[in-house]
Amino acid sequence: MKPVANARTTDRIPLEKIAESKLPTPFAEFRITVYRAPDEKEHVVIALGDLSGEPPLVRVHSECLTGDALFSLRCDCGFQLHAALSRIAEAGRGAVLYLRQEGRGIGLGNKIRAYALQDTGRDTVEANHQLGFPADAREYGLAVDLLRQMNLPRIRLMTNNPRKLDALTADGIEVTERVPVESGLNPHNEAYLRAKANKLGHWLTLP
Repeated sequence: MKPVANARTTDRIPLEKIAESKLPTPFAEFRITVYRAPDEKEHVVIALGDLSGEPPLVRVHSECLTGDALFSLRCDCGFQLHAALSRIAEAGRGAVLYLRQEGRGIGLGNKIRAYALQDTGRDTVEANHQLGFPADAREYGLAVDLLRQMNLPRIRLMTNNPRKLDALTADGIEVTERVPVESGLNPHNEAYLRAKANKLGHWLTLP
C-alpha cells in the first residue's frame, strides 16, 4: 500500500506523475504534466518558469468542456482560464492546476441537465438542487496534493471563490494574496454570475 500524502491528508494516496512535455500556446510555451489519481482520473498542471522562491501565481481550475473547449457564453470558465494563462505568461512564472471535476463536480451529463432547467428559469443553484446535487460538489484535496508534490506551500491564488481559498488554507496551503480573475461578462451569463455572487458568495463586481 502506498503511503498517505501527508499527515494532514490522512487516507489520501499520492497522485502518480505519468507524463510531461512542452505545451506551446498563444500565451507562452508552458510545461504540461499529467497526474493520475487513485480513481484513475487524470489531472493536469500547466506551468511556466521557475516556481521556487517567491509565491507564484496559481489558478486552480475545474474542467468545463463547454466553456474551456466549446466557447460557451453561459459561464465564465473559459474566459477565466484564458485570463489566468495570460497573466502567468505576463508574469513569466506560475501554474494552472486543471482538475477533472466537470460541472462543479456533478459531471457533464448532469451539467447539461442543469442547463436545461436553467433554460426554464432556474438559476444555477436551484437547478443543481432540483437534480439532487449540492450547489457545488467540488473538493480541493487534489489541488492541495498537487501543490505539495510541486513543493508549493505558498501561492498567490487567482480566484473569486471564497470556498476554494478556505479549502486550500484549511489544508495547510498559505495563500499570500488573492488575485481576482473576473472576465467574460455577457448577456448569456449575467444571471449565472449573479447567482454565484448572491448565493455562493463569490467575489464579483457586477453592474
